[in-house]
Amino acid sequence: MRKLLKILVNKRVLILSVLSAVIYLLISRYQISLWYVLLVGVLLGIVFGKVFCRWLCPMGLIMELIMNMNPNSKMNQMYQYHKIGCPIAWISGWLNKYSFFSIKIDSNNCSKCGICDKECYVVQMQPEKFSLYQKNMQKPGNSYTCSKCLKCVVSCPNGSLQYKI
Repeated sequence: MRKLLKILVNKRVLILSVLSAVIYLLISRYQISLWYVLLVGVLLGIVFGKVFCRWLCPMGLIMELIMNMNPNSKMNQMYQYHKIGCPIAWISGWLNKYSFFSIKIDSNNCSKCGICDKECYVVQMQPEKFSLYQKNMQKPGNSYTCSKCLKCVVSCPNGSLQYKI
């Protein structure tokens, strides 16, 4: 299962490109109501958390491509702010705390190397507030901001982080 997750995360931008193109075509060509897209986003949020933004959203794809032009810029924080007008981001972000799937840590197996925090864009934006492994810090996977890119999970050398029910 870990191998499959690693393959999916490594191909995430390709998956995002294909699925966002399908969603765009459904809306523009076939006149699928945005209410259906909202419903799908909410249902995915209930099950998986805020995955729509990083795995399906056409606007998320555009923002990601813009961010990748200069990965070290403050523009990366803009990825969060474009979601202000998106009801799917609001609802699924709120559902991160309550969704069936979440990012879990096995504290006994964790070597506290910090690789997961280096890979997590939420931690990078607010390192004083979030950490995947440090005690007394908020877990980014439960925050509104986390879009479940799952880089933290696949980067853990010990397999201490898992995305599971």
